[in-house]
Amino acid sequence: MGQQQLLLVILVTILVGIATVVAINVFGTAAEDANRDAVRQDLLQGATAAQAVWTRPAMLDGAAQDFVTIPDADLLRRLGMPLYFDDNTTNLGSNENGSYSIADTTPMSIQLLGEPTSGGTNIRAWVCRDVNRNWQVAIGDDGVVTDPCAD
Repeated sequence: MGQQQLLLVILVTILVGIATVVAINVFGTAAEDANRDAVRQDLLQGATAAQAVWTRPAMLDGAAQDFVTIPDADLLRRLGMPLYFDDNTTNLGSNENGSYSIADTTPMSIQLLGEPTSGGTNIRAWVCRDVNRNWQVAIGDDGVVTDPCAD
């Protein structure tokens, strides 16, 4: 009878060990997904603010309907994203979710780039005004998402 009990204890120990490893893997994946979602949310907040900045006159800290008129470092600050900046000249802001920068600007569009702290591919947000004067936003993995206002 003692030998059966010993085998049962060993079997239970192995099953608990396997369950623990699986739980740790699932938790790690969920944490990474949550981080990427937080970066997308930060980019969406910046994309929404970009529309207001583009419309606002230059006298009121806006872009006067031309994103190119504002240096990238200033434009990133004006988007109101919850970021920390090392100095006043850098085009790189960061928070606990990741690092953010402006990848490209044209008079009527802006590309925001987010690098999640959890790693993986970068996330890009395109904000542009199309030919019908409607704002278009596309957020996705870098290299997958394309300009929503491209012909």
